Amino acid sequence: MHQTNMAALLAEIAQCRICRDAPRYGKPLSHEPRPVCVMSRTARIAICGQAPGIRVHNTGLPFNDPSGDRLRQWLGVTRDQFYDPALFAIVPMGFCFPGYDAHGGDLPPRRECREIWHDRVFAEMPQIELIIAIGQYAQAYHMGSRRKASMTQTVLDWRSFLEPPTEAGHIVLPLPHPSWRNSGWLKRNPWFERELVPELQRRVQELTKL
Repeated sequence: MHQTNMAALLAEIAQCRICRDAPRYGKPLSHEPRPVCVMSRTARIAICGQAPGIRVHNTGLPFNDPSGDRLRQWLGVTRDQFYDPALFAIVPMGFCFPGYDAHGGDLPPRRECREIWHDRVFAEMPQIELIIAIGQYAQAYHMGSRRKASMTQTVLDWRSFLEPPTEAGHIVLPLPHPSWRNSGWLKRNPWFERELVPELQRRVQELTKL
């Protein structure tokens, strides 16, 4: 029954055209939507980023870009392991590529996704023990009032999030976005790769039994 519910929900998500045909916020999506979401009944880790970029939009494969390469290095997993739904669920805050802003950067994730889909998606995956919240939008949804005033402050305080709040039952570990545009941030914050990444890899190994 549960597998049927998950399959039906994924089918609904795949057919979603709300941002293009009946947007709740801002302008309609100017291109054909291609929702990207990987749900799992067995994975104990959910990777939650912002929204697909254009390369992911074109291939339909999440984190199929240099950002994904860096993220897999942080996690300490191979490409095959990363794309194994038995090990990882992948649920971005926006399921579709949001388009570009006036400066050529990606727009923020569409707010419609969070309101319409996310509570339902995570209700279907109660086995998740670790949520990796990448960037401010994922941290806002998954951490709520526990996050700090900025993304940097939130990630810097990562140790305080290693114990799950009682009502949630899972840990939310905040990360910066693995985009190569954040290389300067990583140089200014060497503690991230020195201290947080080894703990992240240890927990990934523990929860995936790699």
